[in-house]
Amino acid sequence: MRSPLSLVLAGMLATTAAPALAQHGPGAHSHTGAVPSTGHLTAQACLAEFDAVVAEGRGFGMAFPADQNGYPGPLHVLELKDRLRLTPEQERRTRELLDAMFAEARPKSARLLASEARLRDLFARRGADDAALRAAVVDAEQARADVRLVHLRTHVKTRDLLTEDQLRAYHAARWTK
Repeated sequence: MRSPLSLVLAGMLATTAAPALAQHGPGAHSHTGAVPSTGHLTAQACLAEFDAVVAEGRGFGMAFPADQNGYPGPLHVLELKDRLRLTPEQERRTRELLDAMFAEARPKSARLLASEARLRDLFARRGADDAALRAAVVDAEQARADVRLVHLRTHVKTRDLLTEDQLRAYHAARWTK
């Protein structure tokens, strides 16, 4: 399992690398004919991982502010269920939250991935002008906000299921080494 910090950094890299990748396309050479740098190849790999994880309905660091500040997500709570000493009722309710989150997030995630693909395609087709670009970015960012909101809301609901002792144990397990 990757550390929370590495996932956040990877997510930030994927987000900031998307415009560069949109400009050049996966595996493409730059307008000068140069092969992409190692940094671009790393960003491209990160973007591929972002696409795969988000397609599953997971957040890829979108709920980092919640998790870092005492609002755990259901997936990680279930991963730590023994350490947190979840009651059977807490485990059942956490699973319900996880299932509901995935059910709500997957279609929104599909929209996010499609809007990001349209943004990349806009550049690949050389069709980027101010109006088209503005519309594509607004669509992609609204889709991202919709996915992020699903994850953040679920973190709030998950926190409400846990005791203060469980929240402290969760934070120690996830954020201290």
